[in-house]
Amino acid sequence: MTAYRMPAEWSEHDGCLMAWPTRVDLWDDVLDQVQDEYAHVARAIAEFEPVTMVAPPGHGEGARARCGDTVDVIELPLDDSWFRDSAPLFVLDGSGRRAGVDFRFNAWGRKHHPYDSDDRISGLLLDRLDVTRIHSDMILEGGSITVDGEGTLITTEQCLLHPNRNPGMSRAEIEAELKSRLGVEKVIWLPYGGLLDTETDGHVDGVCAFAAPGRVVVSLPDDPAHPDYARMRANRAVLEVSTDAQGRPLEIVDVPQTVFTEVAGGEVEVSYLNYYVANGGVVVPVAGRPVDEEALAVIAAAHPGRKVVGVRAAAVAYGGGGVHCITQQIPAARRSA
Repeated sequence: MTAYRMPAEWSEHDGCLMAWPTRVDLWDDVLDQVQDEYAHVARAIAEFEPVTMVAPPGHGEGARARCGDTVDVIELPLDDSWFRDSAPLFVLDGSGRRAGVDFRFNAWGRKHHPYDSDDRISGLLLDRLDVTRIHSDMILEGGSITVDGEGTLITTEQCLLHPNRNPGMSRAEIEAELKSRLGVEKVIWLPYGGLLDTETDGHVDGVCAFAAPGRVVVSLPDDPAHPDYARMRANRAVLEVSTDAQGRPLEIVDVPQTVFTEVAGGEVEVSYLNYYVANGGVVVPVAGRPVDEEALAVIAAAHPGRKVVGVRAAAVAYGGGGVHCITQQIPAARRSA
């Protein structure tokens, strides 16, 4: 069997995949706002790399009107719009040939129905891209993992061990599947995702992200009243005593800034950690508050040499995610001679 490995998100990309939001039962009164935010994210990323927006049949024209000429829009059957979780996870072999791992998807523990089109979209995308498909029977969302491209993966026990995903698999079996399909050699298990992240049951992309080999960016709220104040310190304590697959201790970059904002009469948290690393840039969700600039500066320092861009994403947070949740990178494959 050919050996594949999932590259780090800061590796070179051929492009970015996104899915157009149309699910009225999720977005309700913020649908217009969230479509604007998705379009702004797509245009921001398109400044760095090609973006393909997948719209449900009949919604392509509306997506094109909002996204503009810099974003390519295609139509395929969709239920929802969170491509970090339902799109394939791309891997490369030792020669730089690309494949896509098609994990199963069950709408974060069957929280939304229907989800059968989203369970199939990974295979449809791989067929359209003419990329080799690697099937896995395990349910896995891309937002639940972060990798360094050198054999290390970080995840949360809160999510991957939740019984609504793979109740028939033990922790050891889940870890073995991650190693087999994504080419990782070491899995670091953090105890917690976000307490308020009931939608995904604690995805890691709201609390921790690899920023470079041996470097992780972590959410560490400085307000003792924050619901994750103690939980994120417990995560940090695990990272402090961990080494990566290469035996290196981890350099930890703390993001103490947090921001809550009101959407549709309720309060939501916009997660600065839920950002997308593009070719030469980082696109970060913000809330239009003064604290945004402080968080952007911390993230810029963790990603030297990249232009950091903040994009309003309050409505995306209302739906349960951020910029990372609505994007999926296509790593660059080696070109044939």
